[in-house]
Amino acid sequence: MSALRNYLLVTVAYWAFTLTDGALRMLVLLHFHELGYAPVELAFLFLFYELFGVLTNLFGGWLAARLGLRVTLFSGLALQVVALIALARVDPSWVKATSVVYVMGAQSLSGIAKDLTKMSAKSSIKVLVPEDQSSALFRWVAVLTGSKNALKGVGFFFGGLLLTGLGYAHGLLAMAGALGVVLAGAVVSLPPDMGRSKAKDKLRGLLSQSREIRILSAARFFLFGARDIWFVVGVPVFLSATLGWGFTAIGTFLALWVIGYGVVQSVTPLILRRFTGGNAPEGRAAAGLALGLAVIVGGVALALSLGLPGEVVLLGGLGVFGAVFALSSAVHSYLILAYSDGDRVAMNVGFYYMANAGGRLVGTLLSGVVFQLAGVSGCLWGSAAFALLAGGFAWLLPHGGAPRALGEGAAEASD
Repeated sequence: MSALRNYLLVTVAYWAFTLTDGALRMLVLLHFHELGYAPVELAFLFLFYELFGVLTNLFGGWLAARLGLRVTLFSGLALQVVALIALARVDPSWVKATSVVYVMGAQSLSGIAKDLTKMSAKSSIKVLVPEDQSSALFRWVAVLTGSKNALKGVGFFFGGLLLTGLGYAHGLLAMAGALGVVLAGAVVSLPPDMGRSKAKDKLRGLLSQSREIRILSAARFFLFGARDIWFVVGVPVFLSATLGWGFTAIGTFLALWVIGYGVVQSVTPLILRRFTGGNAPEGRAAAGLALGLAVIVGGVALALSLGLPGEVVLLGGLGVFGAVFALSSAVHSYLILAYSDGDRVAMNVGFYYMANAGGRLVGTLLSGVVFQLAGVSGCLWGSAAFALLAGGFAWLLPHGGAPRALGEGAAEASD
């Protein structure tokens, strides 16, 4: 019962953080787009967010193993509060170069916060679920990841609403205050030794990962790069500049996309049971789903180039992309924990999410550059290429073996 209680506490803290993370992205993107920033300049505002996520995941897992997941979780929440307050201090009268540098610096704190919090929350599941319950592990991971992404979608909508209702600075300060309350509650509730490794891993052990984890991490790099090439700058700016959508409309679309993506992630175990015979997914599932993404996003790009209605094609195609991406991401999130040894889970997950953040970093930069050079169609073709590479790496993961069933055992493990 204490494991379930701690899981719920970690999940609630992660949910609160995720709401602010999604809202912050919309506030920054739409506010600075309104101020006249070019697509490449908008991409640069998020570069340190992603770059410091790479570094945080590399060293955060090692810190969590030595200090405990409780410390890294609280550090992530606290840094997000600081980042929100710092970003609220941006003055519209500053010259553009000063604003870009300042926002990049504040966003670096938010990037560190996001990956400390995510790594801590997801690693804690491996610690809290018994070693022999792979069915429960897959289901708990799917629920945490899916609910997180649904709430991030709500955050996108919330960000557009805050920008319209409270304005940029007041919206950020309101979120900082609310997250501070959540942090205080978590500090007094979670056990002090959660996730602390019994063996004190050396710093050089950060890169000593198994073949499976290295391959899965490479696939993850290209999977999330495939999403962010169109997601970060390309599509939101296209909706605003070309289709004339307002802030709330853009936030609502991205919110619904991520909410739908999160809902599909949450029920991934139920969906995949139809295709895996009740067994946990393997590398072949990750490969097939990634190749499906390449076909979908390439089809959207082709339809746009043929002159089909841009609004219908883009929204419909990206909706299908979101559903398949959700399945793919959930399978990845399960596999990294399945491949991890319990005592090294924080370091394994940290390495894996370092690759995830690297893909987001490259995708973010390409989103601005490619959109400025080749428009939204160029972003979509770049996404297709990255999805193909993600599928190619995933195909190198182990096939066959004897995964544990996801049927009756999953229900028993939940009791």
